[in-house]
Amino acid sequence: MEFVYEKIFVPNKHSFITRRLKMDPDSEKIHSHKNYELNLITAGSGRRIVGNHISSYTSGDLVLLGPNISHCWEVLEHEKDVDPECVVTHFYENIISSDFFNIPELEDVVDLLKKAHSGILFKGPKTEKVAATLKRMVELKGLERYILLLKVFSLLLKIDDREYLALPSAMPNTYDKDREQIDKIYEYVFQNVQEGINLQDAAKLVYMEPSSFCRYFKKKTSQTFMEYVKSVRIGIAAKLLAETDKPVTHICYECGYNNLANFNHYFKVIMKKTPSEYRKDFK
Repeated sequence: MEFVYEKIFVPNKHSFITRRLKMDPDSEKIHSHKNYELNLITAGSGRRIVGNHISSYTSGDLVLLGPNISHCWEVLEHEKDVDPECVVTHFYENIISSDFFNIPELEDVVDLLKKAHSGILFKGPKTEKVAATLKRMVELKGLERYILLLKVFSLLLKIDDREYLALPSAMPNTYDKDREQIDKIYEYVFQNVQEGINLQDAAKLVYMEPSSFCRYFKKKTSQTFMEYVKSVRIGIAAKLLAETDKPVTHICYECGYNNLANFNHYFKVIMKKTPSEYRKDFK
């Protein structure tokens, strides 16, 4: 799967844009950008990738993302005669430090945005009000749209059923060179995680020796390179356990492990359950 770094254009005199977008099953790319993003899936289903987290999504999926986190909504299925679609809100890059947000009444909103650096999936019936408000925002402009945005934040703050999707990155929001380097590594891992990851090959992507590369990756992401690889592999395994009837042994090999004992160990460390226990939650 291809990886791209996007520049989201928020028009002058606007702090955010809300759009209804068609999702093309043939053009999904893992991408990242400096903007905060609130994504509502209104039609379709498939695989969601946020950082090192991989899981399935369906219509109604509601996720808030912080800046520079790699993500993709891969379309796998959709209803007959209904095109896969989402409503996406992008905020301009420095909205969290703007004068408007720097007021006591919005402290909880700022705190929520800070927590979004790992990606937040909102769950439960309360998300329906958020979805209805976002759909209305698409049709409005100016002050009316901004008022509804505040309502959206108010509704999100009342949703306690949340899942934090990815391991947060320690990278600052202002870098460009480091993002480009790390994104190359992320792309390499996603493309090769099932066939095999080679530390030397990853290090060559950023013109480093393996030892220097390991120190660099740990400094920029707060996890070792192999910890990241393990988390991506376990994310793939979790998806297969939840969505297929494949034997655990087959899934072990499909996500890049050649030893069942190691697979079971790392799965339990990351997911807090054995593969069999995890699968039971979806039956």
